[in-house]
Amino acid sequence: MDSRTEPAEPEPAAARRRPSPQHTATRPPIIRELLLVVGLFVLYKFGRQLATGHTAEAFRNADQVWDWERALHLPGESIVQGALLHGDTLVHLANTYYATVHFPATVAFLVWMYLRRPVHYVWARRVLAVVTAAALVLHLTFPLAPPRLLAATGLIDTGRVYGPTVYGAHPASDEIANQFAAMPSLHFGWALMVAIGLIAATRSRWRWLWLLHPLLTLLVIVGTANHYWLDAIVATALLGITLAVIHLPHRTRTTAGRAQELVAGEVGDAKESVPELVGAGR
Repeated sequence: MDSRTEPAEPEPAAARRRPSPQHTATRPPIIRELLLVVGLFVLYKFGRQLATGHTAEAFRNADQVWDWERALHLPGESIVQGALLHGDTLVHLANTYYATVHFPATVAFLVWMYLRRPVHYVWARRVLAVVTAAALVLHLTFPLAPPRLLAATGLIDTGRVYGPTVYGAHPASDEIANQFAAMPSLHFGWALMVAIGLIAATRSRWRWLWLLHPLLTLLVIVGTANHYWLDAIVATALLGITLAVIHLPHRTRTTAGRAQELVAGEVGDAKESVPELVGAGR
């Protein structure tokens, strides 16, 4: 009887593969997240309404912002609006984009991150919450009439003239939205964070195209005369400061990255499974 013990069968490579940390990370409880996000949004909408009624101050600040932009030699917002007004279709599309893309795109971004990149989701949600809170403080302390309401700009309210619009005809008594909360532009700030978040959480060679979203948003908010250039600049500064404080998690390993690890692991397994030839080295 052979007393030699047969070597144990090597463990299959698949059993030793480590799943990506993004897929093993524990997602926050969905009910808690829904309550948190909805609660923050309601608090923000309520807070914005507290800034209504400061009509005189909002127009004084608008005159000041307009003068600042001229002192900084920023291009006139009329350049973008003039391009949109070449055709009714283009300006209508810009108004539709302004009215319908901002919030749904951000929600879709958070849902995708929650389902596919839970670690990055927590980071992105925190960043958006801090930026939005900082924006609310500015809305309360620096009410600002948008350029479409300031006669000195020479711009028209494209939403009211061409439609669709999300604002009431009388800004001072608008119960749907605070029209004197132009600075900073959360339309641009959120769009920029969506692009940054998706670039950080993916490895596709095409991921940089997500920057087209904030770029298009910038052209839309300026061309429709809903925001000044400075509104977007301030939003960018707030986001930059927030990102410097709330650090990015480790980069996500995508399928391509995991495939490379798998190939390397299988090569190593193959080397281990080759039997040693007795005397081969002699």
